[in-house]
Amino acid sequence: MKRLSLTLLLLPFFLTVSAQSEKKIIILHTNDIHSRLNGYPRESTYSPLTTGNDLTMGGFSRIAAIIKTEKESNPGITLTVDAGDFLEGTLFYALEAQTGFQLSLMKKMGYDLVSIGNHEFEFGPEKLAGIINKSVSNGPIPNILSGNALFSSTDPADDGLEKLYSAEVIGKKLIIEKDGLRIGFFSLLGVNAADVAPSARPVKFAKQIPFAKKMVKELKSEKCDIIICVSHSGVTKDKNGMWSGEDVKLAESVRGIDVIISGHTHTKLDKPIIINGIPVVQAGENGQYIGRISLTWSKGKLGLDDYNLIPADDNILGDSEVEELVKEQQDLITRFILSPLGIKYSDPVAETDFPLEFDINGDLSASSLGPMVADAIHYYVNKHSADGCDVSMVAAGVIRDNFVPGVLSAPDIFSVMSLGTGSDNIPGYPLSRLYVTGKELKNILEILQVAYKSTPDNFCYYSGLKVEYNPGRGLLKKLSRIDIVRSDGSIINVGFSKKNKTLYSITANSYMLEFVGIIKKMSFGLINVVPKDASGKPVTDMKNAVIDMNQSAPGTQEGKEWLALLEFISSMKDQNGNGIPDIEKKYSVPVKTFFTAF
Repeated sequence: MKRLSLTLLLLPFFLTVSAQSEKKIIILHTNDIHSRLNGYPRESTYSPLTTGNDLTMGGFSRIAAIIKTEKESNPGITLTVDAGDFLEGTLFYALEAQTGFQLSLMKKMGYDLVSIGNHEFEFGPEKLAGIINKSVSNGPIPNILSGNALFSSTDPADDGLEKLYSAEVIGKKLIIEKDGLRIGFFSLLGVNAADVAPSARPVKFAKQIPFAKKMVKELKSEKCDIIICVSHSGVTKDKNGMWSGEDVKLAESVRGIDVIISGHTHTKLDKPIIINGIPVVQAGENGQYIGRISLTWSKGKLGLDDYNLIPADDNILGDSEVEELVKEQQDLITRFILSPLGIKYSDPVAETDFPLEFDINGDLSASSLGPMVADAIHYYVNKHSADGCDVSMVAAGVIRDNFVPGVLSAPDIFSVMSLGTGSDNIPGYPLSRLYVTGKELKNILEILQVAYKSTPDNFCYYSGLKVEYNPGRGLLKKLSRIDIVRSDGSIINVGFSKKNKTLYSITANSYMLEFVGIIKKMSFGLINVVPKDASGKPVTDMKNAVIDMNQSAPGTQEGKEWLALLEFISSMKDQNGNGIPDIEKKYSVPVKTFFTAF
């Protein structure tokens, strides 16, 4: 009887000890949110402070509300991380160097850690360093990781970023200690992400697997109970429909990682990919979903309880304080970027009753948006530049968004062509013009017909051009005829003979035209294109190829792809009498008029 009484007395003690030894951990995560502070895909309808009245997903006000709710409702440990490409993609990014706004806001929203992706390097390491320094001067920011970054010992172009490492503003790893647990994080930028970040130079990146093994060893030596890799590398499906990709290989190759939070490939995983017991998770893109991993630490082991994606949709009532801060930043964008162009942030520019879609991983020839961008550049340059252009082209890799049905504002249009910068205060790659001979034009088009097979980013859309080709012929022998189509409808046939010294102008963004200079490399030395100016003099500095859109004004007045697109669709007719131009119906179906096969 005494033993039974003692057992009953000790039972609450044992239950308390058991409960204390079991710890709940919630990890909230995003990736590739691309400065979508006002949601995705169409900003103009975003109304986060009311529910039930828009179809826009994401937005920082809603994301902040979800983080706040989760932290308040979870009794254990709750952490929020981002797996890279949190910057670039909207007009908000254009002011980051001056305001350092977004990182400060993400800290207020509840982010504990952000990892640097390839798009943070969009304007180079010094620009990134400037953004981070400005953000730090505003107050607290999330912990920043860029684990496998390597700095040049000879090139000073990355010194500013390296100093932030020395000052421990950016780190290779991070240990967060909560409720008696030591949770170690490290980050990676993958091979493909590094390949598509040429502006990161001279920063390089250590090989993922050896670096990850090193980090696991270090974090274990520092008594970490849990190790989480935040990897901007990604997952994809192979031809058999099985999950593969750099983060799958990472999980297969490195022991000791407990969770991999993935990014870069914009993959929406409704459930984890489990590789060797390691859950690999990713939450899609543009802040439409917030991933939620529920874990339990018990008796020295970590278990996965649950995983789900929380939709940041119109059922979420947004955080009013965050929304007010976003509106204030929006006013600065109007003041410093849009007002000089005669535009307000929310002004309707055009509307469409059909989608204009683009899928970098889909059938690129089926896009109606790519051809419209090329037409817009052709229209814009021939309208504003006395020399005009014969052929306009745009690469698939610089088209970043779709148009959904409804009213479109300037920010919606910018998000389609958001990459790059020039020498002025207006974001976007400047438009440039080069001249080539007929034979060189043929060779360029021949190479571009095969270049996209190695990466879809190289697929091109054209305007002012019609080509006849035979896809069954060999390399450099597919094209049989090229016609330049003038805006008045007249057609000029391009001769391929070396005797034809006529020069033909090509217009594209400055980044795309650098491609002309590396044609020789891509053709294994078979082709050498010499880009020229209008007089035939070789162009060695692409800055000299930037088009001056107003020669009567001092300096060079740069044209931008997104401004060309904005002006082009603004010039279209108002079909329904509401005072807003309507995008022409011809773009409701894929435009396949450039290359005619026979």
